[in-house]
Amino acid sequence: MKRLISFLALSLLAGCEKDPVDPDGNGDGPLYAITTQLLTTDTPQSYIIVTDKAEEAGTLSLDNAIEVPGRALGVGIPKSGSLYVVTDENATVVRYTLTSSGTLQQSGTVSFAGKGVSSLGEYQNNFQFVSATKAYYFDGETPQVIIWNPTEMTVTGSIPLDSLAIAGATLSFSGATVQLTNQVIMPVGWRPAAGVGITKKAAVVSIDTQTDVATIATDDRCGYTHDVAVGPDGKVYIATEAYGAAVYRVKHGEDTPAPCLLKFDPQTRTFDPSFYKTLSELVGGGTAGALIPGPQGTAYVRVLDEAVAPVNEGTHPRLVASGAGWQWWQLKLDTLTATRVPAFPSTTGSVFLFESENQILYSEFAAGSSATTLHVLGDNGRATVTTQGLSFSFLQLR
Repeated sequence: MKRLISFLALSLLAGCEKDPVDPDGNGDGPLYAITTQLLTTDTPQSYIIVTDKAEEAGTLSLDNAIEVPGRALGVGIPKSGSLYVVTDENATVVRYTLTSSGTLQQSGTVSFAGKGVSSLGEYQNNFQFVSATKAYYFDGETPQVIIWNPTEMTVTGSIPLDSLAIAGATLSFSGATVQLTNQVIMPVGWRPAAGVGITKKAAVVSIDTQTDVATIATDDRCGYTHDVAVGPDGKVYIATEAYGAAVYRVKHGEDTPAPCLLKFDPQTRTFDPSFYKTLSELVGGGTAGALIPGPQGTAYVRVLDEAVAPVNEGTHPRLVASGAGWQWWQLKLDTLTATRVPAFPSTTGSVFLFESENQILYSEFAAGSSATTLHVLGDNGRATVTTQGLSFSFLQLR
């Protein structure tokens, strides 16, 4: 009943266009949809903000935003004029279409409930768009990949991933993926279903987008491998994310795998058994996690500065990962040498990358999940817009 009520509320709200946004007066300037989640109240609520601001400093208002019950994401194909909104309240995808006046108007729905899915969300990249008529949704609860048509708003199939289910562990697909020619690469990680920890197992799901056949590769040397970058050698480098590094820092010596770097071959769709590096050794010691794609064959590793963010007895790893004491180190993926980038301000450990008209942006979450600020990755972390709540999804509409 709760899901039905939530969906009806969403439908009613979606039918109302908000005040138009037309920054140039000619209807052809860049427009963005930023979906933010407010978790500071008893009942989570999300808002879709349509704005022309993404690359310059400012604070975005929720006054004219579209309200969505629960924790919502806005996903889609950049510059397509369509936004697909999902929520943890139900298994329904709601499509919005950008109007000539710069507003969003509901234009269709599709439900994944027939495939046993009850909730949609977690990360924007759980939705992978292959074309205007084919998309994938990676569901960690089932586990499976739903195949659907974003144009017709229909479910066209599914790919079971039963072997990813591990007793006593929670499966989590990555917030970072790679799309290569005819291939989607999705990293996988696990954590114990109860208690604090990470499971010593890494995996990659590789989908052939022509045949919809999934190949699963696993590796037992690493854990919580959610971050990914493509090297100049064409190989895919996969690393433990900041939360996994924080768990290792807090629970060091308690059978928690060290944060590490693995290499995946997209041609053979296997891990390289001869390649293994701890992230700590790459940065000269310390607590290190994450692998954020950078320019010209590089990636960024995050290193915890405990002079800024001390780790005390009993500190929860989530607080360590979300704390603002993580330095930026740039790693050359050909030589595996890393150098600190002091021009970048230390920020929270976990970030998400978004693409705007001229920049690659990354997110920084404020303490207490109260706000999100976007920063320019190519400009030493220059801050741009700030929204209330946690913004896990961002899409350029035009």
